[in-house]
Amino acid sequence: MQNQYILIIDFGNQHNQLVARSVREHGVYCEVKPYTITIDEIKSLNPVGIIFTGGSNTEITKLGIPILEVETVVENDVLKNFLYNDCGCIGDWSMTRYIEAKITDIRNKVGDGKALCALSGGVDSSVVAALMSKAIGSQLTCVFVDTGLMRKNEGDEVEEAFSKNFNSHFVRVNAQDRFLNRLKGVTDPETKRKIIGEEFIRVFEDEAKKIGKVDFLVQGTIYPDVIESGVGDSTVIKSHHNVGGLPSVVDFKDLIEPLRPLFKDEVRKIGMELELPDYLVWRQPFPGPGLGIRVIGEVTKEKLDILRDADYIFRDEIAKAGLDRDLNQYFAVITNMKSVGVTGDERTYDYTLALRAVKTTDFMTAEWARIPYEILDLASRRIINEVKNINRIVYDITSKPPATIEWE
Repeated sequence: MQNQYILIIDFGNQHNQLVARSVREHGVYCEVKPYTITIDEIKSLNPVGIIFTGGSNTEITKLGIPILEVETVVENDVLKNFLYNDCGCIGDWSMTRYIEAKITDIRNKVGDGKALCALSGGVDSSVVAALMSKAIGSQLTCVFVDTGLMRKNEGDEVEEAFSKNFNSHFVRVNAQDRFLNRLKGVTDPETKRKIIGEEFIRVFEDEAKKIGKVDFLVQGTIYPDVIESGVGDSTVIKSHHNVGGLPSVVDFKDLIEPLRPLFKDEVRKIGMELELPDYLVWRQPFPGPGLGIRVIGEVTKEKLDILRDADYIFRDEIAKAGLDRDLNQYFAVITNMKSVGVTGDERTYDYTLALRAVKTTDFMTAEWARIPYEILDLASRRIINEVKNINRIVYDITSKPPATIEWE
């Protein structure tokens, strides 16, 4: 797919992804590259314009390509003028064109081979499964790995949705014990992410052997996953299980990641164009490592079961209040901190649960959500009364940055 190209050169500015999203919203394709990019690499990309975020480079200015320097968030009118007047952009970036081009690419790459799709049931993997199914149909097998790190009832919901709605094969793998055994005694967040990522791949390799010769592994990697896992010399915010957490050797010919250049809102647009049901397209975002990174400290079945019940109640109250479309992500986190409480006339010493809700346009920055006190009160009372081993609830009022959306 040939689109006009805007190059964003990152000098360590935390707003680089906001700038990128703004460019895309104007119908122009762009990518973020590190400041270490060479002149020859820039020429090979053939950009119609260059945006510096947080710095500049005198050699690049000699290329004769229009340049915009940005320190923070760029004003809409300034950006539009730069793109359409200075760079001569025509707005040729759209999800309709992207779908058409990507289906052709997938068919050419796969040929008469087979592909295995890593299906979590989240928005990204749902959309990539639909896109792959449209491209290669029965040559695709969607494998849903029930890691034991899923939300309440989620495994059954995923199976119900994907075993009936796609022209591809569906396999559910129950691997709870396998994942929990690997995570025993592990408390470091990055280590947990890498263990979960590696185990994912190993499970897929095992399933591929059962299916027969499988050439390609399909993943729902999206652009923020890539950026947060580190672009060039950029700082790694956190490793995503499908980027930085991948083992170096896998038993597939190649990876297929059709959504890799896209942001979350672009992924949803593709889902709608592919006529996926709303409950899949607007499913609450869920990290690849699942509840493994919403259990602070060591992951145990006891803590997972507590968290599942508490998280379900919080999401239920948000939905009842009609806020489920207004909030971009909301969930519960079980901490490894215990505190003294009182239940009835008895002293308790149980877990502290944190609730988290944010509003965001691109998931690269986010504001904590101002949920009405009455709703927080209802959720808190229900959780304390209905879920054992929790006696204290706190609400996270930290934006991103300085925090990330997830706690680990």
